[in-house]
Order: sequence, then structure tokens, then C-alpha cells
Amino acid sequence: MFIAYVVIAVLLSLVLLLSARGDIMRDPKIIEPIKALGVPDSWFLPLGLVKIAGLLGLLAGIVYRPLGIAAAIGVVLYFLGAVITHLRAGDKKTVATPAVIMLVAVAAVALGIATA
Repeated sequence: MFIAYVVIAVLLSLVLLLSARGDIMRDPKIIEPIKALGVPDSWFLPLGLVKIAGLLGLLAGIVYRPLGIAAAIGVVLYFLGAVITHLRAGDKKTVATPAVIMLVAVAAVALGIATA
């Protein structure tokens, strides 16, 4: 199960890196749909930095599992907030993306606990 945790942690970290890059670099393909949900411009840098913190914690969790578990829980909560934001805005079309990422983070939590 350790290998499964490593694979999930690395893949989730890559997704977080790509997402954070879009937030921080203000990629219109990333930020315009999020702005349409009512997220203010001033939130994009902090949101990107939170994703970077999550990916660093996940990767560090390969060596020190409690940190990886904590980071994965943080990622779950982050994307739970994203799912709620989509649903509150009535955006059922693109809610699947944050929901899937959240479920992968739940798998990271479970695998992290199982291999601690």
C-alpha cells in the first residue's frame, strides 16, 4: 500500500502544481470560470499558495507520513470548499473536477493512515 500512497501523492501533487500555476500566473482559462463563481481577484494568489503548501506536504508525507496525512486532509477540505462554491453558484456542469480531486485526496488520506 505504500507504493499506492506514493503514486497518489505524486499524481495529486502534479494536479495541485498545475492548478496553482494557473492561479498564480492568472491563466484566463483557469481564473475566468472561477471568477464567474464569485471568487474575488485578490484570492487567486493565496489560493495558489495554499495548493503549493498542499503539494509540498503531500510529497514530504512520503518520508514523514503524519505530514502527508495532514496535507491530504487540507486538500480534501480545500476542494470540499470548491465543490460547495460550485454548487452554491448553481454550476453543476464543472463541479465534477473539484469533486474528483477531492476524492483522490480522500484516497491519499486513507492510504496515508493505512501505511503510517
